[in-house]
Amino acid sequence: MKKITIGDAARKSGVKVPTIRYYESIGLLVPPDRSEGNQRCYEPSDLRRLSFIRHARELGFDIDAIRTLLTLQDDPHQSCASADGIAKARLIEVEQRIRSLTALKGELELMVEGCGHGRVEQCRVIEVLADHSQCAHVHH
Repeated sequence: MKKITIGDAARKSGVKVPTIRYYESIGLLVPPDRSEGNQRCYEPSDLRRLSFIRHARELGFDIDAIRTLLTLQDDPHQSCASADGIAKARLIEVEQRIRSLTALKGELELMVEGCGHGRVEQCRVIEVLADHSQCAHVHH
């Protein structure tokens, strides 16, 4: 595969052009060679790295975790304990978020059930939003 422009790299990797530039600026992606016209020229390995970063971001990994994961990927003969630890930490965050969203869902269901089609002065939605102590779930 020949070298490609930043626009083609964006289309093929699913990462927007400004984001590619940002990843270069923070060191997640090595700045590529430039053409005679000073255009960035990306290699297939750059596209694989961009796809890795995009997928990691979709899974909610933060930039520091991705940086560590990329370092691990660059040296595949080392232990995967660090990668496992990063993934476990992310899983814990996701589980906490699910609990929080479940509580939020329950609270919203109670608000909607309590509202009905009455008047605003009796509306449970307005009442609960005005006074957090009326929430059924403290943590949401």
